[in-house]
Parts: sequence; structure tokens; C-alpha cells
Amino acid sequence: MTDDPIDVVAAVFVVLGALLSLVAGVGVLRFPDALSRLHAGTKPQVLGLVCVVIAIALSARSWTAVLLLVPVVLFQLLTQPIAAHMIGRAGYRTKNHRRDLLLVDELADDVERASGPVEPGVGEDEGSDAGDRAG
Repeated sequence: MTDDPIDVVAAVFVVLGALLSLVAGVGVLRFPDALSRLHAGTKPQVLGLVCVVIAIALSARSWTAVLLLVPVVLFQLLTQPIAAHMIGRAGYRTKNHRRDLLLVDELADDVERASGPVEPGVGEDEGSDAGDRAG
């Protein structure tokens, strides 16, 4: 008798997770630049996955299922921000973003400083030409 409400809650979580994943997919297709697409692809996708995992845990009604599902969620929560950061940096450096959509561009000075002219002799090993002088 108590299984019916749990099944309904699990179905609601599956539908919510599917809708969030759909929103993530539509956002990735529709947004104009890499940074916007990145935001659309990471936030709702992770929340959608969490909703589907909750639905699976509710419908399985087993602690072993929960113990198997927790690492899935933890792996996504740990790797998604790092991957998003790296993809965002690559998109910024390849100029795959619209500057007019940025409210604050905190990375511009760092990228300009990193891609500036290299002074001769900076970063060279001082002992690298010692063999040339000796012989």
C-alpha cells in the first residue's frame, strides 16, 4: 500500500530529471557562444542526473542501490566543475565567446599578460650554453 506514493514520487523525479536534461540540450543548441552553452550544459544536466538517481533509489528501495548510485553523483559533482572550467578557459582563449555578453571580464588582463612578448633570455637555463663557452 505504501509503494504507490513512492512510485509516484519516483516518476515525478524521472520526469523532472528528463525535463532538466532536455533544457540543457536545448540550451547547448540555442545559446550564442561557448560560455553560455557551457552554463546551459552543466547546471541543469547535473541537477537532472541527481533527480534521475533519486528516482532510481526510490524505485529500487534498496540500500545497495543507493550505495552504487552515490559514487555516480559524487563523480559528476566533482568532475563537472573542473571540466567546465577547462572548457570555458579554452573557449575564452580561442575567442569563442561574445564580449558584449560579459558583464565583467576578469580574465582579459591575465590572458594579455600571458600572451605578451617574451623577453630574450627570460626563462632560459643559465647553464645551457656553458658547454659552448668551454670548447
